[in-house]
Amino acid sequence: MLYVRGDRRAGGFRIRTGHGERWRLKMRCRRPATLTLSAAVLLVAALQLGGCDSHGGQLTQAADPEWQMQRERMVSEQIEARGVKDPLVLEGMRSVERHLFVPETSRDSAYIDSPLPIGDSQTISQPYIVALMSELLEVGPGDRVLEIGTGSGYQAAVLAAMGVEVFSIEIRPRLCERASETLAKLNYTTARVRCGDGYGGWPDEAPFNGIIVTAAPEWVPDPLLEQLAVGANMVIPVGDFYQELKVITRTADAFEERSVIPVRFVPMTGEVERQGDP
Repeated sequence: MLYVRGDRRAGGFRIRTGHGERWRLKMRCRRPATLTLSAAVLLVAALQLGGCDSHGGQLTQAADPEWQMQRERMVSEQIEARGVKDPLVLEGMRSVERHLFVPETSRDSAYIDSPLPIGDSQTISQPYIVALMSELLEVGPGDRVLEIGTGSGYQAAVLAAMGVEVFSIEIRPRLCERASETLAKLNYTTARVRCGDGYGGWPDEAPFNGIIVTAAPEWVPDPLLEQLAVGANMVIPVGDFYQELKVITRTADAFEERSVIPVRFVPMTGEVERQGDP
């Protein structure tokens, strides 16, 4: 939802708070250990059209070599070259078919280093920012992440491909429905989408091992801080016209904050606007 330039920078403050805890849920995709010859033939055919991938998602068709080559180049030139190193993130960015999360008219540009329009005056973030925010979360298989701002569903798909269980909230009904359909069609079964205002988070599923926000509030909503587990990170753009991508880490008795890079996201809307700056 932005285009960004700049270098990572550090700084921060502390806010006193209480304690949290971690929950974990592990999911697997299994295949039969033994097969008859005829079953094996059927399995090969099934895997070409729709089978279980290594991340628990589902392959809907044989991989297109041209799209795969574009993803490899995207990761190499736009992401690894700019310092993203987490192997889970890199593999997730290679595996998720970004061109299926943008309108057909934009698919030829799906893997360039730029945001793209997805309707409702919203955009899909440039690949580097998706990868950077995923890495800053510091999560892995079995972790639970709350996402505020589903958008196209691409960020949720990348996290799901990393083995993360995603709880995503989108305030715009048409985007919410479209993202839900896309994620379901591509069988990212560990990504759940709820239509509504993300200001209050998803308290029934809290605490979370990470929270990622893809729209910029002028200040960090308290309900989101409360739903962050101890030791977990929230990655969030904060500001009005001038915004900073921040990482907020919850410790046993405080929140530690650091700024990473200047960014430009769409503003967070809904309840956060009615609450005003506390």
